[in-house]
Amino acid sequence: MRENDIRARHKRCFKATTDSKHALPVAPNLLARDFTPAEPNQTWSADMTYIWTEEGWLDLAVVFDLFTREVVGWSIKPRMTADIVTDAPTMAWFGRKPASGVIRPSDWGASVRATPFRRG
Repeated sequence: MRENDIRARHKRCFKATTDSKHALPVAPNLLARDFTPAEPNQTWSADMTYIWTEEGWLDLAVVFDLFTREVVGWSIKPRMTADIVTDAPTMAWFGRKPASGVIRPSDWGASVRATPFRRG
């Protein structure tokens, strides 16, 4: 390892990024843990993660269809800004053009509660 200048990478400590103790309104649970819709574009799910690149950390928001398990919308930004959580479902909406009533649960926490996403 020394001859080839190879070094071990140390595992980073877990850092909690979710604040569940807030006074903001919480939407009702329409999904009720039913992760098996009968057809495409009935239920979408969403999540956000961080990706390490040579240029640094990037925030990635993804929306996927629970029926097809395909990514239907995404947004990637160098910083977590309000538009990252609106761009991903907007891409999904215009790409798929679902009928009204699609359920869009997410685990975006304060990112969603504090943005225009709640209106749509």
